[in-house]
Amino acid sequence: MANLNRPIVMNDILLTCLLILACLVGVAMTAIRLPGTWLIVASAAGYAWGEGWPRAGLTLLGILTGIALLGEGVEILASVVTARRAGASRKAAWGGMLGGILGMIFLSFLVPIPIVGTMIGALVGCFTGATLVEMSVRKDISHGTKVGFFAAMGFVLGAVAKIIVALVMSGLLLSTVIGTEPRP
Repeated sequence: MANLNRPIVMNDILLTCLLILACLVGVAMTAIRLPGTWLIVASAAGYAWGEGWPRAGLTLLGILTGIALLGEGVEILASVVTARRAGASRKAAWGGMLGGILGMIFLSFLVPIPIVGTMIGALVGCFTGATLVEMSVRKDISHGTKVGFFAAMGFVLGAVAKIIVALVMSGLLLSTVIGTEPRP
């Protein structure tokens, strides 16, 4: 039951607004393949510390950390698993993942729009890395292209899954903080 006699302190409003902003930034960072889920975990810890731990406690931080770790695993393995399902060699699957990372770094100039360029660079890098490694292993252009395509699709699926993870984390954190009354 809400304590209606408790005055709303300006500190409460400020911390809650900063937490909402951090969650939004965390989801946006995740969308461009930056560690946004970890920003959400760090923001939850900062909020809990700043408020004195009444709403966001160690249990919530543990749950958020577990969800973030799960998201990392899904993101990393999505491209590898998808490429392997297409018949990729183990080297080609990892080549796609490495190509995606290098593509984000070195090919984002392909489209000079910050977020879009990075994502296109990552897709091109993932496709290229998996294709080239698979062609070097099996000497088959059509199979290498198929593997590259599936590795790129896995990269997209991993990105979407991690965005969903960031949204779930933000929803869990904000509903806990906004939807509960602090303990006395």
